[in-house]
Amino acid sequence: MNEEDLKIIPLGGLGEVGRNMTLFEWQDKVLIVDMGFNFPEEQTPGVDYVIPNISYLTKSKKQVLGLVLTHGHYDHIGAIPYLMEKIGNPPIFGSPLALGITQKRQEEFPNKPKLRTTEINSGSKIELGPFALEFFHQNHNIPDNLGFFLKTPVGNIVHTSDFKFDFTPTNAPPTNVDLLKEIGSRGVLLLMSDSTGAEAEGRSLSEKTIQENMEKIFEKSEGRIITSTFASLLNRVQDIISLSEKYGRKVAVEGYGMKTNLEIARQLGFIKTQKGTIIPSEKAIDYPDNKITVLCTGAQGEGNAALMRILSKQHHCFQLKKGDTIVLSSSVIPGNERAVQNLKDNMMRQGANVYHSQMMDIHAKGHAQEEELQEMLRMIKPIYLMPIHGQYSMMASLAKIAEREGMPKSHIVLTDNGHVISLGAEKVQVSKKPVPVSPVMVDGSGIGDVGGVVLHDRMELAESGIFVIIAVIDKNTRKLKNSPDIISRGFIYLRESQTLLTETRKKVMETIAKEKGKDKKEIKMKLKKKLESFLFSKTQRKPIVLPVIIEL
Repeated sequence: MNEEDLKIIPLGGLGEVGRNMTLFEWQDKVLIVDMGFNFPEEQTPGVDYVIPNISYLTKSKKQVLGLVLTHGHYDHIGAIPYLMEKIGNPPIFGSPLALGITQKRQEEFPNKPKLRTTEINSGSKIELGPFALEFFHQNHNIPDNLGFFLKTPVGNIVHTSDFKFDFTPTNAPPTNVDLLKEIGSRGVLLLMSDSTGAEAEGRSLSEKTIQENMEKIFEKSEGRIITSTFASLLNRVQDIISLSEKYGRKVAVEGYGMKTNLEIARQLGFIKTQKGTIIPSEKAIDYPDNKITVLCTGAQGEGNAALMRILSKQHHCFQLKKGDTIVLSSSVIPGNERAVQNLKDNMMRQGANVYHSQMMDIHAKGHAQEEELQEMLRMIKPIYLMPIHGQYSMMASLAKIAEREGMPKSHIVLTDNGHVISLGAEKVQVSKKPVPVSPVMVDGSGIGDVGGVVLHDRMELAESGIFVIIAVIDKNTRKLKNSPDIISRGFIYLRESQTLLTETRKKVMETIAKEKGKDKKEIKMKLKKKLESFLFSKTQRKPIVLPVIIEL
């Protein structure tokens, strides 16, 4: 790779939806774009978040010029409290809402250094070392979302951020097509484009369509309306509040994330409410049911979320009752399908009227679909394309769209996290040797201390359970002092398995008697092997067998 080339290094966000973080490096000077986390999957039980691996930065002498935030979703800002201190706490540049959410979350980490932040807006221009950035508004499902035009020593780059083209938004300016065309006329070497919606044909729904369909529900609902959506979908939150005001309803807000984001957005002017619209949940009882809207989290069926507590009648103010209308205005996160189905079943069993996005258009994803991605390519007219922000199939779909638009396949950078893209004025190359990008797990207060071995053990425990044998041996005679104790969790229920327990104790006593001349370590190994074979022969299951030998 040429020293004069620009390096682009994705540390997250490629081949996945979330954990977005990209480095732009020129001669050891680094600009970072976004620093998000991902939520755990089935293969990472007990983990709170998955964050980018920044060992490439921490193990080198790179000069980090700053961190630019495209918007305030946690998959773009969520890793900041865990990583900023490790890279020298560089300055952060972001829109007022993105910085507001970032600063509020930082309050949960009082021992971390104070963040150094600078506000930017659509039209803002900044220079960081060899990089000059100009920001422009992009529609998404959260306000204050910014794409940017990046001038580098090798050529111009456009980064779309997450985006959709919405010409009739309800709470934000429409897409500025003329500006995008003007940016394209400057000559763009590389377009880095959101690909999350690339597999979907046509266009994404406008928020205006969502609002009109939501209004139909408000028009005919005679009881309480309980709306549930993601706390980050602030445009949808504004629609729900506006419709509640139009139909004379007070709004009670439930869920920590919902309350926090709503308050930040209200302070910054992104959520507008009439005086007295938002009421404490405790005051809802003072109003008739047809004058109340409950705005809450929990549309994914999360057990501890506000909606689930309302359904299970464990909420301190609200319990679901016949005649309530429930609106689930969100998509189903992959892996949550069963939980959401159980949620809908539970609601309908209790006599609620349930509306969700499979019944009518009351939710739109915030990502451009096929036609919008075609239009972006036509307006920006890049020489090269790099799909970002999506699973591999989504990025590959965007690549196919670009090919249909006439872009040579050799001009499309379809790669994975960690691969170094070397961009020159007339060429682009992808390194064969990636930088480290293995996921870093956040579990409680631990960062990176949960790895493959721990996760494997957790999966085994969940799959097969654990079987513990505690044997006390006389230090002098090497004989058992008493009958071994047995503890089982997730394998068998002891009270109903007395025959197996008796046979197991007998097997333990026989093994220890045979091995009494050996040390404790050898006895444990022999016991483990014998009991694993014995228990499998009796149950066809393989619990984690843990012998404990105590010498007295």
